[in-house]
Amino acid sequence: MGAVRPNPAQWLWYAVGGRLPARFKEWVLRDVTCRSWGWRHAGRATLLIAPLALGILLLPLPLEIRGCMAGLSAIVGYYFSFSYLEESCEVRASKHGHPYGAAAMVRQAADAEANAEAHARYIARYRQTESPQEQTN
Repeated sequence: MGAVRPNPAQWLWYAVGGRLPARFKEWVLRDVTCRSWGWRHAGRATLLIAPLALGILLLPLPLEIRGCMAGLSAIVGYYFSFSYLEESCEVRASKHGHPYGAAAMVRQAADAEANAEAHARYIARYRQTESPQEQTN
């Protein structure tokens, strides 16, 4: 990887939505397009969700209520985080100087061969030239 990596403090700033200096432009694109991009997003989301859930556990309420509230806040946080996974990554990349949609194009190009094979299997199985009724006659 030829891209410059941010130090831990810079990564924390980036993880909560901050903009890194221009020298990290290629690292950001790699971060949102590599094979583990979903897991990386989960790590960034955890950094935002965990303090809220832990703070709820410190409330002066019965343990069962605190546990349920913390669990529910984590579930809702992850649900919305992953609902907007691709958009979030696109915004991150565009915030660092890449055109909107660049991350999706890089991911599609990386998966093009596998997608072409899957599409060919789909066509072979479900889009036959003859219908099953014609084959039996």
